[in-house]
Amino acid sequence: MTLKSTDDNWSSVSKFFHWLIVLLILGQGTFGLLMGELAADNTQRMQLVGLHKSIGFLILSLAVLRLLWRLYAGAPQPVPETPRWQRVAAGASHGLLYLLLLLIPISGWVMSSAAGGFNQSFFGLFDVPSLVAQDQARREGAGQAHETLFWILVFVAAMHAAAAFYHHLFQGDATLRRMLPGGRR
Repeated sequence: MTLKSTDDNWSSVSKFFHWLIVLLILGQGTFGLLMGELAADNTQRMQLVGLHKSIGFLILSLAVLRLLWRLYAGAPQPVPETPRWQRVAAGASHGLLYLLLLLIPISGWVMSSAAGGFNQSFFGLFDVPSLVAQDQARREGAGQAHETLFWILVFVAAMHAAAAFYHHLFQGDATLRRMLPGGRR
C-alpha cells in the first residue's frame, strides 16, 4: 500500500477517495432523480432530501480532502505512448471533474439556504449553517445551476470512464488498471 502516488500508479489513498466519491455520486444522482418524482409534501421525499443534503456535504468535504491529497501525493505520469491531445484532454477533464465536485454541492447548499425554513444538518450530527439569506429567486437560480451542473458531471464522468475503457480495451495500456484497487501497471 503506497501513500504517495508513484510515476506509474495512483496511491491507495487516492484510489480510496476516487471510488468512494464515485459511489456517493451514483447514490446522489439516484436520490436526486427519485426526489423529483415524489410530491413536495411526501414524507419519503423529505427523508431523501435530508439524506441528499448530508451526502452532498460529505462529497464536498471529500472533494476538498481529495484535492489536498492530490497536491500532497501527486499523480502518476501519463502512459508514455499517450498522444499530447489525449494528455491535454485528460488534464482538462480531471480539472472539470474536480470543479464540478465542488460546485455541485455548493450550489445545492446555496439552494437549500435560500429556500429557508429547512434544517440543514450533517447526518443529524450537527447543524450546517446557511450560506445565504432566504431568497426565492436565488433558490431557483441555484437549483437550476445545481441540476445543470449535475448533468454536465454525468456527461464528463461518462467521457472519463469511456476514455479509461478505451485505453484498457483498445490501447492495452495501464490507464484504467492503475486506478483499480490493487491495480498495478
